[in-house]
Amino acid sequence: MKDVVQKSPTGSKAAEDPACTTDVCVCIVTGLSGAGKSTALKVFEDMGHFVVDGLPVSLAMEMVSMMTRPSMSHFKGIALGMDLRQSNFVDEINDCLSQLAGENIRPMLLFLEANSQELIRRYAATRRPHPLEREGMGLEAALLAERSSLRPLREMADLVIDTTRFSIHDLRRAIQKRWGCAKGKLRAIRVNVISFGFKYGVPREADLVFDLRFLANPYFVEALRPLSGKDKAVADYVFTSPHAREFRDKLVDLLFFMLPLMETEGRYRITVALGCTGGRHRSVAMAEEILQALRQADYPAFLEHRHLELG
Repeated sequence: MKDVVQKSPTGSKAAEDPACTTDVCVCIVTGLSGAGKSTALKVFEDMGHFVVDGLPVSLAMEMVSMMTRPSMSHFKGIALGMDLRQSNFVDEINDCLSQLAGENIRPMLLFLEANSQELIRRYAATRRPHPLEREGMGLEAALLAERSSLRPLREMADLVIDTTRFSIHDLRRAIQKRWGCAKGKLRAIRVNVISFGFKYGVPREADLVFDLRFLANPYFVEALRPLSGKDKAVADYVFTSPHAREFRDKLVDLLFFMLPLMETEGRYRITVALGCTGGRHRSVAMAEEILQALRQADYPAFLEHRHLELG
């Protein structure tokens, strides 16, 4: 079996329901050095969590309390990266969990591990020292000592992921499957919609590009020329055409077909670019419609009219 994602048998009810007991969704990411903690934290960041790596355990309560501020409300939760570079790490994290429980906060504990042979290979590739390596203790001994020290923490974990045969995308998929919808209905994949003008160049970051120059151009209607696709008169003109309406519906169907498949493959962002000649009329009107359809389907979608003022 390629990936091994397992729940700890000692996990609490929180393991069955990734939603936290309060409005603050907290995940503590820890595990063996080299097993993928930094990569996991990047996934949480991409999913809209506030991420802190290398946090001293003693500051965890302060960071979680900060999430109750109105200015932090746009984050889905907080992910804290912790490891045994801190002395008495296991004891301190137990104290931290007790403190959080006192505030009715039950964090999810994610533990990452890999077999020793794979960890040695990764350290050889990165040429970085293991945090426990020192004179008289080589890499193999350091890995064994770390695994032994963290065994109690592994047993406490809500979710244990063995990344031995994981690619970056495998790890991303495992985390998105568990935490992607931890807060609200929004899906994990973010969709950026860009309207643009071909005469100014295609956006370099675009994953999908659609050419709308087959539609009737409002530019040649004198009363509509100074307006943009954001104006109702222009939008009505564009979508009076059955071809425009059919294209919109087919494009929405295509996106709704593709996006869940992209999520399954671990994609967290896609950019859809819609272009017309000047980027002021047709592409703007279509982009507004696509944005509305995506948001109605609970996708975190964002819109940029790149050449609106130039068209």
